[in-house]
Amino acid sequence: MLVPLGFIIVIASVFGGYALAGGSLGPLFQPLEFVIIGGAGLGAFIAANNGKAIKATLKMAKRVKPSTKYTNETYLELLAVIYKLLNKMRRDGMLAVERDIENPTESAIFSEHPDVLEDEMMLNFISDYLRLMISGNMNPQELDELMLHEIETFEAEGEIPADALSKVGDAMPAFGIVAAVLGVVRALSTADVPPDVMGNMIAHALVGTFLGILLGYGFINPLASRVERQVQEMSKTLQVIRVTLLASMHGYAPQLAVEFGRKALFSEERPSFNELEDYVRGAKSDAS
Repeated sequence: MLVPLGFIIVIASVFGGYALAGGSLGPLFQPLEFVIIGGAGLGAFIAANNGKAIKATLKMAKRVKPSTKYTNETYLELLAVIYKLLNKMRRDGMLAVERDIENPTESAIFSEHPDVLEDEMMLNFISDYLRLMISGNMNPQELDELMLHEIETFEAEGEIPADALSKVGDAMPAFGIVAAVLGVVRALSTADVPPDVMGNMIAHALVGTFLGILLGYGFINPLASRVERQVQEMSKTLQVIRVTLLASMHGYAPQLAVEFGRKALFSEERPSFNELEDYVRGAKSDAS
């Protein structure tokens, strides 16, 4: 919701301010300038990236969409799910959660927390490493190293679309200049036209520079920054799961292990100690 809102503010501020200053919006409507600048940007994007990078960029919108809903409540649910699983393992043995992680949709624990169940990234990360913990063949250091490698890989994959979009955004002003130069060349090639027509043609040409800068810094670069922020938030979620599971492997009780996870959260979404404790107590009552 914030992305469309931001774009609306950009458009309203730029064109609204121009209109209030007495400018006419008619000369700014140049569809062919969009074709030149947009086509050049698209071509540069395709030339600068391989098939994997292009595919990753196109898929990134769907991939980061769940993270736009990450709130204090989401993290409380995440920590409650991990608490319930760890508590079940501590009470009934490691194999007690095998059915939960093999068939999460049929698990009573996951079903009580739909935000976690519907988030494929959270669900897979929890299930994969609980499965390794159950196997009993890995010590905490080995498991930590493996989790760090996976998180680093995830971050590297997330940087590809952000970097690709950012580079295109940085190039758009230059493509705008190209469009403007072409317009000036066209205007000067018809120097025998009346001055008012010449002025109109040069004004149309300069719109290319304006559009290139607006598209680059008003739309594409903000999208790249948004993707980067969302990847960081998703990575932080994996870090929360990591430190919580590692605390459990080092022998801490589930209630203390989720406190490790709480401390790993950004302050904006981090629940208070009492808030988490009350939530976990409710989870403990449900589990009992």
